[in-house]
Amino acid sequence: MSFQLECFDHVQLAAPCNGEEQAIAFYQGILGMELIDKPEPLRKNGGVWFQARSLQIHVGIEDPFKPSRKAHPAIRVQHLQELKNRFVLSQINVIEDQLLPGANRFYVVDPFGNRLEFLEWKI
Repeated sequence: MSFQLECFDHVQLAAPCNGEEQAIAFYQGILGMELIDKPEPLRKNGGVWFQARSLQIHVGIEDPFKPSRKAHPAIRVQHLQELKNRFVLSQINVIEDQLLPGANRFYVVDPFGNRLEFLEWKI
């Protein structure tokens, strides 16, 4: 094969019109991701982009909006329990899951109803 898949560049999630402030409150305020500038030609479309290390999440405006309740990004985390505690303190429902052998994981939904998975592989 002449090509190789390397890694994800970013994950795109949808939000309803005017959802940018809620996205910032969640992805920057709770998850601690850095708000990054969108390229100038894309700014007219609305939405906001975030980055943490090599992980980028692009929250785009979709009209009509429908949240992604099953399909989801799975984000590997160090110190998963600390993130879980942060969600609980922020009064965000944490959905426990013990079905993946070798991993601790849980799900949350963002302010728009999009499903997010967070996991830490057991050593």
